[in-house]
Amino acid sequence: MSERVGYARCSLDKQDLTAQREILLSLDVPEDRIYLDHGLTGTNRDRPGLAQALAAVRAGDTLVVPKLDRLARSVPDARDIGDSLTARGVKLSLGGTVYDPADPMGKMFFNILATFAEFEVDLPHAHP
Repeated sequence: MSERVGYARCSLDKQDLTAQREILLSLDVPEDRIYLDHGLTGTNRDRPGLAQALAAVRAGDTLVVPKLDRLARSVPDARDIGDSLTARGVKLSLGGTVYDPADPMGKMFFNILATFAEFEVDLPHAHP
């Protein structure tokens, strides 16, 4: 039976984490299958909540994140996570839209989202 596993991250704002958790719950992710990182930036790959979420998903499952920038803040990082999930037979849902790496439009959209997530990190005074 396939499961939905959720992941949310925020750098500082607890309200943002609450909003992300509510989004995940609205996308049918069970409360006990939501993994969180608080106080960590997306450029830091050493995120315990992300590691737990990635360890929790199995072939046929779906990893659900509110937005791609919660998962990764660089194009290589996003691709690495996306490719790893695909290789394991795990789907990736971004805010309710399932990313299909076999679909050229889906792949292009994913790369564009990753580029914007990386770009936002480089902006002065950008919010994490």
